[in-house]
Amino acid sequence: MVPPSGDGGSPAPIDRPILEFLQTRLQATRQISRATVTDASGHLELQVIFAPSYYPETVDEVQLTVRWYTNDDFKFHYREEHTGHDWECRWDRHPNPHNTRDHFHPPPTAPTPGEDVSWPDDHRDVVELVLEEIEDRIAALWKSE
Repeated sequence: MVPPSGDGGSPAPIDRPILEFLQTRLQATRQISRATVTDASGHLELQVIFAPSYYPETVDEVQLTVRWYTNDDFKFHYREEHTGHDWECRWDRHPNPHNTRDHFHPPPTAPTPGEDVSWPDDHRDVVELVLEEIEDRIAALWKSE
């Protein structure tokens, strides 16, 4: 039996090698200012800070927080900080009482319950999907300027 992770996400432990793989890949892109595997929030996770130059000046800071578990459950939490409000969404796979295992908490507030969806199995495919949606968001931000 796998011990609970205690973070309200998955019952499995965090998969540190996957987080380190993602850290290495994301740090190699110009869109990312910093990617750090940390437990500063009390949970082991990958914290990714996007380069400010990719966003209009109306966006103060952008962060993606990633938790990947040894049973392939995950949480990707994307958050933009604007003056006076945040814009956020979340891609999740974990057992919960509010949605199917695979679900999406849509922007701008990432409400619970979210929307039931289906995600790819492989972590690389999930990351590609998330980054494509973030690229679409960045394009929409610039278009609205």
